[in-house]
Amino acid sequence: MTAPALVAFDLDDTLAPSKEPIDPRIATLLLALLNKVDVAIISGGNEAQFRAQVIARLGAIDDGAAARLHLLPTCGTRYLRHDGADFSPLYAHDLTDEQKSGALTALREEAERLGLWESDPWGEILEDRGSQITFSALGQKAPRDAKHDWDPSGAKREALRDAVAARLPELEVRSGGSTSIDITLAGIDKAFGMKQLAEHTSIPLGSMLFFGDRLDEGGNDYPVLAIGVPSVAVEGWEDTADKLDELLASL
Repeated sequence: MTAPALVAFDLDDTLAPSKEPIDPRIATLLLALLNKVDVAIISGGNEAQFRAQVIARLGAIDDGAAARLHLLPTCGTRYLRHDGADFSPLYAHDLTDEQKSGALTALREEAERLGLWESDPWGEILEDRGSQITFSALGQKAPRDAKHDWDPSGAKREALRDAVAARLPELEVRSGGSTSIDITLAGIDKAFGMKQLAEHTSIPLGSMLFFGDRLDEGGNDYPVLAIGVPSVAVEGWEDTADKLDELLASL
């Protein structure tokens, strides 16, 4: 493909270990990329995670670079752009109180029925992110190794996803990270977020480039590939950094 006009990234396990701040090397590469093209980050994490993991690590970003940075927390159910002072929402597709209650109940009951409810988790298992309900099997603060070992085949997540989806036909239920299930309004996934990027930036999907660690069919990055966005599969932030070095040399 020709040089992309916008480069988009998953966050956890693509730009940083799950829930952890980006490494200084990634911060430097993102700032260099922002000097050349628009940059977007789209992930299941909430806005607070985006601010802690990314924004706080970029330092004194100039107004021009900030204007080219697009943040799409909770799988694109929210879209933040810099307004000259801070990152503010262009939209937020929040769940209703009734939808949230139903999602939280279904997740807990089905996890308990399947033997997947952890009695001693690292932090909260269920989180209301406004536009997304997230189940984290081992808790929000579980260490990386424990998360990696919990469900390497994805069978546990798929069993829980299928059980919850059957109870919530009006909502989108999908596997998220290595231990998580995400629930949003129907039809909203990372493909939705990328289409919103195209609409708001007037950059065609074919002129974008996406980096993600879950581009396999069934992975939460796969919808981006499925709508025709040129994509690069990575295995952790170090791999992303190496591939960004190559990309920057070609821009």
